[in-house]
Amino acid sequence: MENFAFQGLIGLSLAMYLWLISAGLTIIFGVLKVVNFAHGSLFMVGAYLAYTFYGQLGLPFGLAVLLSLLGTGALGFVMERGFLRRIYQVDEAYQLLLTFGFILILDDAVKIIWGGVFKIPPIPAFLDGSWPVLGRAFPVYNAFVIAVGLLVAVLLWVMFDRTWWGRIVRATASDREMANAIGINVPWVFSAVFAFGAMLAALGGAIGIPVRVVAPGIGATMIIQAFIITVIGGLGNLKGAFISSLIVGVLSAYGTLFFPVFELFFIFVIMAVVLLVRPQGLFAR
Repeated sequence: MENFAFQGLIGLSLAMYLWLISAGLTIIFGVLKVVNFAHGSLFMVGAYLAYTFYGQLGLPFGLAVLLSLLGTGALGFVMERGFLRRIYQVDEAYQLLLTFGFILILDDAVKIIWGGVFKIPPIPAFLDGSWPVLGRAFPVYNAFVIAVGLLVAVLLWVMFDRTWWGRIVRATASDREMANAIGINVPWVFSAVFAFGAMLAALGGAIGIPVRVVAPGIGATMIIQAFIITVIGGLGNLKGAFISSLIVGVLSAYGTLFFPVFELFFIFVIMAVVLLVRPQGLFAR
């Protein structure tokens, strides 16, 4: 039972990684109705920027994460203002083609700037070590990731449900024409939301650099997992993304423990079961 409970904690830390990247993807789709296939590449850019500021320049880890968020948010702002806003009214296939093009561009840009070698900077000293949990050593960094994920979930709930800005975003997502008619600057809301979603992706990449390999192409793996999370939870539903992240993260951890041969296959099994029972997602409205 102790091993079973400990594996649940490992799954919870994995769930928080999935939550951070799928939250930004869910927000962008829920407001802009854009399927951003390049979201995983923004995760990768955030990881590389954090590696540069922390692993190469020696800045404090918290400052490095903050700078990586700002840099990736600026990149997302340019992507939305310069490219995506021109295709909002066209078929989704063109959105997929454009955002897939950004995957190729950003992957090559990363190889040119940072090279193709794997990067893993050291864990910050204040987050190194482990705590005894259920008779086993639980890494302090995993507990930090869980705390960050839960904090982001609370902050997003407060921001979207309890603030003036959140009401503007929800109104714009609900009816763009009516929001524009009552004086909301819809184009700027779209730009801000896309940049904010990019920053959430960067946060997942930045806090993962001490324990996850940073390499070109990691965005492709992460975007597949993020899409699975959003599909299971219901496209555009933030609460659904959080709960589905917990489901996938914890069940994947137990699947790895009991069925290690099917480790990479397990997340697709979960998605298939959910789609068979409820094709629109668990929390679709």
